[in-house]
Amino acid sequence: MAKVLIIDDDALIRELLITTMEGMGHEVQGAGSLVKASQAIQESDFDIVYLDVRLPDGDGLSALPGLRQSVDPPEVIIITGEGDPDGAELATRNGAWDYIEKPCSLERMTLPLTRALQFRSEKRKTTPIALHREAIIGHSPGIRACLDLVVRAAAGQADVLITGETGTGKELFARAIHENTAAIRGPFVVVDCAALPENLVESLLFGHVRGAFTGADAARGGLVKQADGETLFLDEVGELPLPIQAKFLRVLQERRFRPVGATHEETSTFRLVAATNRDLRAMVGAGTFRKDLLYRLNAMALNLPPLRSRMEDLALLVIHRLTKLGQRYHQGTKGLTPEFMDVLCSHNWPGNVRELFNVLETSVVAAQFDSTLYPHHLPVDLRVRIARETVSERHEACTGTAHALSPYSPLQKPGFPNWRDYRTTGMDDLERRYFTDLMRHTKGNRQQACELSDLKPARLYQLLSKHGILDIS
Repeated sequence: MAKVLIIDDDALIRELLITTMEGMGHEVQGAGSLVKASQAIQESDFDIVYLDVRLPDGDGLSALPGLRQSVDPPEVIIITGEGDPDGAELATRNGAWDYIEKPCSLERMTLPLTRALQFRSEKRKTTPIALHREAIIGHSPGIRACLDLVVRAAAGQADVLITGETGTGKELFARAIHENTAAIRGPFVVVDCAALPENLVESLLFGHVRGAFTGADAARGGLVKQADGETLFLDEVGELPLPIQAKFLRVLQERRFRPVGATHEETSTFRLVAATNRDLRAMVGAGTFRKDLLYRLNAMALNLPPLRSRMEDLALLVIHRLTKLGQRYHQGTKGLTPEFMDVLCSHNWPGNVRELFNVLETSVVAAQFDSTLYPHHLPVDLRVRIARETVSERHEACTGTAHALSPYSPLQKPGFPNWRDYRTTGMDDLERRYFTDLMRHTKGNRQQACELSDLKPARLYQLLSKHGILDIS
């Protein structure tokens, strides 16, 4: 018997599902709104949640990340009478088990329940892997989801494609896959595709025989051979030249290659992990990346979240980095003032964790023998940028000229956006700023935040979760 929660404002559908699933032997509760659903979730743990998208007090898809945040989150099945491709993509990316459009048959409604319960049963029988993740800091839902994929990747030998913005830690996750794969104990061979000289790419990857080209005075093995039986990490794989992409595709398929100038083939049973900060699908459309290679690389995909979407990890990252810097400079771990953290929390971190770590090192060097970090220890460029943004926001609030500093301002971005993109980006930015300031003002007191914002607790929680600011105080 499983515990199921049906969240749908249509009483007829809600009661039909409750009756059907109780007949299957499950314990079922219904809720007609997000507030009532939040109350039910606080009182009980559920295995499965059926979640409607259009609800009286909010959007069900916005509540999805919050539902998936617990240690043993329920499997969430989206049900909607107004399905659209964007909603289906958002649901899938946020961990939904299935996406069902109404109206549909009862069989279509209940089959995902059966499959999800079977999955949960099998997962609980599996012995958890003690994951080595010393360099990966954070416990946010996004990071936990990525670590789950690391565990799954380490348990097999499938090729992995890691995507994410610059500075999100793609090589760290690649190393974690390597270090947690029991069958691999040897070296982690790194290939920076962006740094390979175009005229030597083939030789560096596959090796060459003596006399293969001018200057080849001796035979030399390539990086692919070095990774035999180990992990080959192709960083910035989108930078591989097209001719090499075709040859490397065959290497991935056969695990065989021919050194430059050789008359025979060699083998290498490497495990491939590739990474990129580029949109490979867009590159396929532009003709600069091979579609068949993308399909081959994408056997298992791991997309790393940007720092701005997991700000609840910021404090842990800061403490970790300051501890390491204290050891490096033999000064002990420096303390920091609340104002110092306030500045860090107000920044959007376009350079992600790498930018954060560089800022912290600059601050430690600037502080020299001071034991505590203050805002004036931060890089001047960062303080100037945040000061300008603060003054601009106040000006916008007073004059109603927010559009002048929109992320799609013609002065800042070439071209002109469509209305849907403009509205979505502008509203997301406005929401994030408002709720960040609200939680700072109330020092994390959610009851007071509800009173000031005139929002119900469930809705406030959804919005805080959406923007990754649950822990700001």
